[in-house]
Amino acid sequence: MTETQGDLAALSRFIFRAPNWYASLAFSLLVAALAGVAAFTASYPLEDVWQGVFYVGIPTVAASLLTTPVDRWLDGQLTYNRSSLLALCCELLVVALLAVASVIAVLTRLGQNFVFDVLIAALALVFALRLLIVLAVSRNSLLLAAVPASIQTVTAGVLLFVYSGTMRYLTIDVPLLNAYLSRPQSAPSRLLLVTPDDLLLLVGMSVLYALVAYGFIRTIDRPWRQSLGVSGLDFLRGFIGHIAEGTRELEDFFEQIGEDAIVPVTVLSFRRPDGDEKARFVLPMIHPGPMGEIGGGNLPQRVAETADGLAFPPHATAGHDFNLVTEQEVDTLVDAAERAAANVEYGRDATPSVRTTHGDASLLGQGFGDDGALLAATFAPAFADDVEYAVGLAAAAEARRAGLNDVLLADAHNSNNGLQGEDLGHVVPGSRRSFNLIEGAGDLGGRLADTERAPLSLGVAWDRTVWTPQEGIGPLGVRVAVTEVDGQRTCYVLVDGNNMEPGLRGDLVGDLVDAHGFARDAVEIMTTDTHIVNTVKSENQVGDVLDEAELRDLVGDLAGDAIADLEPVEAGVATEHTEVTVFGNDRTETLASHANAVIALGSVLGAVVVAVTVLISALIFFFT
Repeated sequence: MTETQGDLAALSRFIFRAPNWYASLAFSLLVAALAGVAAFTASYPLEDVWQGVFYVGIPTVAASLLTTPVDRWLDGQLTYNRSSLLALCCELLVVALLAVASVIAVLTRLGQNFVFDVLIAALALVFALRLLIVLAVSRNSLLLAAVPASIQTVTAGVLLFVYSGTMRYLTIDVPLLNAYLSRPQSAPSRLLLVTPDDLLLLVGMSVLYALVAYGFIRTIDRPWRQSLGVSGLDFLRGFIGHIAEGTRELEDFFEQIGEDAIVPVTVLSFRRPDGDEKARFVLPMIHPGPMGEIGGGNLPQRVAETADGLAFPPHATAGHDFNLVTEQEVDTLVDAAERAAANVEYGRDATPSVRTTHGDASLLGQGFGDDGALLAATFAPAFADDVEYAVGLAAAAEARRAGLNDVLLADAHNSNNGLQGEDLGHVVPGSRRSFNLIEGAGDLGGRLADTERAPLSLGVAWDRTVWTPQEGIGPLGVRVAVTEVDGQRTCYVLVDGNNMEPGLRGDLVGDLVDAHGFARDAVEIMTTDTHIVNTVKSENQVGDVLDEAELRDLVGDLAGDAIADLEPVEAGVATEHTEVTVFGNDRTETLASHANAVIALGSVLGAVVVAVTVLISALIFFFT
């Protein structure tokens, strides 16, 4: 993950599920009641509460309950939960602005008229904000989106018209209309300051703010359309969908920019002599991202759930350009893994493990069956992140050229310093590290092809652990597999997390050597690179939050359990190819750079727009 991609992935920490609509509605009425107590001065506190609920709460209730049916009547997609959350946020905005205006009015000579000016501006701002959200979520035209977006402001305007006695300024002598549309006697005295000019000003300000908001959106949307051929509003819409409902709408956006790719799915299966599968290593050559459970973020768990035996889904040699665009694509990979498992040709023998080192690249390999092999690559103790897809393909091809057939090449992904420093550890085509990995894979493939095979035993153990994604551990917990061939034991540890803190891999290896007698070159620690843990922050590596000593103790205990579980098995490796839709070459970096640029430049442009709008508003209020 580059620093730019990290900034984008860090947005996932804002993902949360909105409360049910009735919870938002109840809270909005509570806020309205408190605002009434603070704003009005009736003889009885309960009357202040009622007035707050009526004048502040009614527009919110109307927006909560009416926005969704109106929007859907216009072929929109707003839900009641979203509408209520939006209405509540707008109510809080109005209350906050009025509170600040009241303080200013008390401390200066601006008086009550200033507070009403701020109220008009706040109601206009509410319309503009709601218009922005409706445009993003429902993707209607500006005029159609303005209908549901205006409900909260229009309702507030109607209440001001009726209870301020604005009808008395008009020459309409219709008793019935006056009875229903003019009720100043039931309103607080402060509302009597409102005149028809104020309501006309509200209409004008609403139009002004809406046009400013629309122009702002179109301005920051242009780079998205020119570079990616999609609208940034679609991205915003998907993000809001996750915030409000936990929907998969963000995946719809990713699907628009995705590209088809053919990827190998490799399975190393171990079974007991009676035919029952004991364990399975599954490696789709896909990156488990981009964040949270979006796309393939939960790929390791989904893959593990389909195995008959204990599943080990290590990280593949693929970067963020090979993120799945939708979670549905995982089903395609699972089907390919099942086909590969069905095609495995089992053999009783395996090779002892062999390690080779080329530059920063260190590879542990072991042959299984007649001509299959598991290779695990690490750059520890140096820092490294993802290995690019092309580099992994070349390395696996080099191992096959040296005499192997099916190769499961895993990126151990076990030593990184987050997003610090100039070199973020990416293994890209043409880099020295890429050649180290390719040459190491070729060397290791040749050595494994020439190594004598002997009967294989396998023991496994796992613990779900008490740690959560917030602590850097996903639902697969910690899993350990120990092989024994010709008296040599090899230990594979898989932690369901996203990379490791520097030095932790070395400490874990040292503990296993000291406690269980493994050769140092016969141990590897791997992570799945699950992106479930990235709903907290973009790196959240193993060892960043949790107690490293507790993890070391757990791994040692599980290794002991796996040794005790050793029994004769058969093993074999098979590969299937399947077509999935991924982000595509350079799409991730383009998307990340655009999103980050919009956040950075949009905030500056937004501040300028707000300043200019406030200045124009002040001039309008001054001259009117």
